[in-house]
Formats: sequence, C-alpha cells, structure tokens
Amino acid sequence: MAESMLGLKRSHRCTELNMENIGQAVTVMGWVQKSRNKGGIIFVDLRDRSGILQIIFEESACGAEYFAKAEKLRSEFVIAVTGKVEKRQGSINENLVTGAIEVRAESLRILSESETPPFPIEENSKTKEELRLKYRFLDLRRPDIQRNMTFRSNIAILTRQFLAEEGFLEIETPTLIKSTPEGARDYLVPSRVHPGSFYALPQSPQLFKQLLMCSGYDRYFQIARCYRDEDLRADRQPEFTQIDMELSFVDVDEVLDVNEKLLYKLFKELLGMEIPLPIPRMTWQEAMDRFGSDKPDMRFGMELKDVSEVVKDCEFVVFKSALENGGSVRGLNAQGKGNMPRKKIDALVEYAKDFGAKGLAYLAIQEDNSYKSSFAKFMTEEQLHDLAEAMEGKPGDLLLFAADKNEVVWDVLGNLRLEIARQFDLQKKGEFKFLWVTEFPLLEYSEEQGRFVAKHHPFTMPMEEDWHLIDSDPGAVRAKAYDIVLNGTELGGGSVRIHQSDIQSKMFEVLGFTPERAQEQFGFLLEAFKYGVPPHAGLAYGLDRVAMLMVGSDSIRDVIAFPKVKDASCLMTEAPAPVEDKQLEELGIKIK
Repeated sequence: MAESMLGLKRSHRCTELNMENIGQAVTVMGWVQKSRNKGGIIFVDLRDRSGILQIIFEESACGAEYFAKAEKLRSEFVIAVTGKVEKRQGSINENLVTGAIEVRAESLRILSESETPPFPIEENSKTKEELRLKYRFLDLRRPDIQRNMTFRSNIAILTRQFLAEEGFLEIETPTLIKSTPEGARDYLVPSRVHPGSFYALPQSPQLFKQLLMCSGYDRYFQIARCYRDEDLRADRQPEFTQIDMELSFVDVDEVLDVNEKLLYKLFKELLGMEIPLPIPRMTWQEAMDRFGSDKPDMRFGMELKDVSEVVKDCEFVVFKSALENGGSVRGLNAQGKGNMPRKKIDALVEYAKDFGAKGLAYLAIQEDNSYKSSFAKFMTEEQLHDLAEAMEGKPGDLLLFAADKNEVVWDVLGNLRLEIARQFDLQKKGEFKFLWVTEFPLLEYSEEQGRFVAKHHPFTMPMEEDWHLIDSDPGAVRAKAYDIVLNGTELGGGSVRIHQSDIQSKMFEVLGFTPERAQEQFGFLLEAFKYGVPPHAGLAYGLDRVAMLMVGSDSIRDVIAFPKVKDASCLMTEAPAPVEDKQLEELGIKIK
C-alpha cells in the first residue's frame, strides 16, 4: 500500500552524502535498485538521479514495524528513508561514490510499489533496444542514460552562458511556418482556420534568423527544435535540436573564431580537455582528394592517392575506361595488411559495391617484394613497381584501388577507409580530432531534377573570386560555406549569407526559380532585403550529435530522452497513429 509524503522532506540526494555527514540525521528518497535480506539485517541499494547509496535496516534501530515493511521491498519500489549516516561497517565499495558510508534506517515509507520491470535497470543494458524504447520511461532510469541526459543539459546551459557573454540574444522563432520545399521534405500541419492550406514544421530557423539580422539584432542564438521528413540513420532523427546562431557584420573568420571558443569551453569544462586552437582548416576539394569525404576522420592516416597518371598507359581495361570517361584511378594503402586472407579482401570488394563500385582492384606487396594482385597480368613489372611506389607501398602492405567517375571513387574509397579503420580499430576512443572543412561547392548537379541545386541552401554567399563563372561553369563556383567536423562526423555547418539583391536574384535564376516562384516562396525575405541588409553569417550545430560524441556513444538515441526508431515511429506512445474522423472532418481532410 503506497503511503504519502506528508510531513517528510528530502534532505539530500543519494550521492550528496559523504564522510562529512557522519552522525547526521538525513531523509533520502528514490528507487530500490536491489534488496538483500541477510537474516536480521536488510541491505537496500537506494538509487536516485545522482547515484546509489546503501541503506541498512536492523530491527533494533528501526523497530519491528519498519523492519517488516523493509522485508517487502523489491526492485523499483519508491521509498523514503529517514536515518543516520554512518561509516560503512564492511569493506569500502570502491565502485560507488558513497562506498565509504551507509545510512542506518530509523523509519521507512513505501511511496509507491512496482511490478517486476520487463528488464533490469542497469548500466550498459544488454536488453534489445526495441524493448527498451517501448518502455523508455524505465530505460531512462538507467544510470548511464541519466548521466547522458545530465551531460546534454550541461552542454545547453554552458552554451547559453557562453553565447550570452559573447553578446548574443536568445530569440525564439516560429515552429509553424510556410513550407519552402528546397532540401529535405517538410512535415506539414493542416490549418483548420484556412481550409486547404498548410503550415510546415521548420527544418531550421534559417529565414527567420536572417530576418533578425535585417532587424538589427546583430547576434542571435536559439536552442531550436527542427524537423525533417527523411530516412533515419544512427545520427539522424525526424525531430532534433540545433544550437543555432547568426551574426551581423562578419565574414568567415569571425564566425569560426567565436565557435572555436565555444567548443573550447564545452570540452574544457565538461571533459577537462583542452582543444588545440586554432582548429585546422581544409578546403572541401582537399578533403575529398585526400580522404574521399567532406567529413574526414582525422584520427588515422590511410589517405587516398590519385594514381591516374601512373596507370594511364597500362592495359588494364578497368583503369583505362575510367580515365577515357573523364574519371580517375585512386587508391589507399592499408599498411601491414598485405597478408589479409582472400575471403576478407572479397568481403571488402562486396562492401565497396554498396557505394557504387563495379569492383575493387588490389595489390598485395609480399615480404620478398613480389606482388599478389587481381590485375598484375595486365601490367608490366615496371608499371607495378611504379604503382606501388606512388602509393608509398612497402613489403607487407595491401593497396586497394577504385576506378570510376571522381564522385564514385571518392565515395567508395572514403567509406572503405572507414571500414578498414573499424575492422582494425584505428579510430581511437577518447581522442577528439576537429577540422573545419571550407569552400564547399556552391551548387551540385542533380541528375534526378536535371538542374543545379544548392549544396547548402539558396542564401549561401559565393566566393567573390568565383562569381564570374556562375553562367559559364556554375559547378566550379565555391561557396563561403563551412562545416565543423569531429572524428568523421559533421557536428554543424553554416555559411556567409547573400545580402546583395542582384546576387540573390541570380542565384534563384541558376537554381531554376522564376522571379514569380522566388517571390511566392521567399517574398517576405526578399521584401526585407529592400530595406538595408547587413552582411551576415551563421552556423548551426546538431546538439544531439555534439552530446553523442562527447559522451562516447554510437547513437544519438542514447542522448535523446524520447527518440524515434528507423521508421520515424515512437515505440512507447505508438506515434504516428490514426486520428478520429471528426478531427479530419474539421480540417477538411480525407484519407485516400
């Protein structure tokens, strides 16, 4: 039978007690982690958000009534205990913050009873994720998840403090906005008052933060909820949180500088680590050429090498046809892996095919300097030697090559590089390597749409020295865009924005917008741009990703209180779900 708290007040959380509290009368409350009846003495591990504290019930101290009650305690009962703090009688438990003390109970109230939970509430749970997410309210009781949620909260608190000190104003922007279907798909919200019309949930506060710069607010930030109707991955959710900011009268350097200071503060105060500043910068082109990725993991080498020149005269048809079609031949050197079994090499070939490769050529350099290769018969000994030399290959190394269009080769080798690093444990846990990737292409050609689309968004400023190429070679125009990358994950990105109306009009034209369509979709922004726009730039982080990497997790679901699963559904609440016909009728909606 559950009892009330009447007249009781919690004096401490479990781990707020230590040796200095010995002799004090305290009242603690929480959940029973486990209870052990040793005959005449009952040991209870009490758990709250802060950690675990041992409680001792002895009939001589608490009386027969409370002792009888303590005998009924089971896992996840919610209790309140009043007693005295003592030095632990047995040996100190080094695994607990409170391992040197215990509380000798004098009274006990059972505030709530619990059924047997569907899985044990314990750190590093081995329970299937589907079951844990169905009972997420129980999963959230696990100490490791509670630490994650506390850590995430601290990131948000420190970020607010830092940005306020740097002169930023926290301003909220609307979450019911006009749909602007450039980029990911919008989540749509039907309007009851305006039948047939819809709001969209924001993919980011982009347009509103630019309007705030037009309004003279100078430095804005927001910890903003954003929504994208797209397929999920380990580091993606349909709804997520951005640390969003915009600054006026700045160029690239000022934005990067303030963000380096923010990252320095977060890592110093929360992990006790000092990030070496300034963070290295690398252009998009260099990142693609060296790592096959615009978010390279810098914790290990294994860089790509372009060997097109070296193999241009060989008879290997795979290399020849790639070069004839304007592509390239590139390779990577898995040092010391030359004795990899054929079965494992074949598995890497299959892996490469997932990223568009038609195959993968390999060359293993034996200890006696001879070669084992899938294409050796098409090349002379001298050509093989030159190829190995170009790859800085040594006896015992395995050289892997892809030949195709640049985009395919980058994608294949960039992902292969990561897969080999995973297999051979080259990504050191607890090591953090930051990188700014800059000068992204302004546009990329979409085969599907048959036109150029914005690499970031239509308001990204081109680099002034490339603007003359916008008509003759739009794909060669670089943008004043930048991403912050950590250990191969994009933490956030941003750009300098266009603030001149002639450049903005031309940008819309290149993207295939008629003036009418540009006006229809972005009229309010274009109108604001007629009345004095300051140069401005911004950046947004995925807060979930920042928290995920800082706590050392592989999934953002570990740092989000109530995450969705792969198909964007919630296993706990069973959302999304059908609604009543009456609700649809009010909205003028019929389900097809």
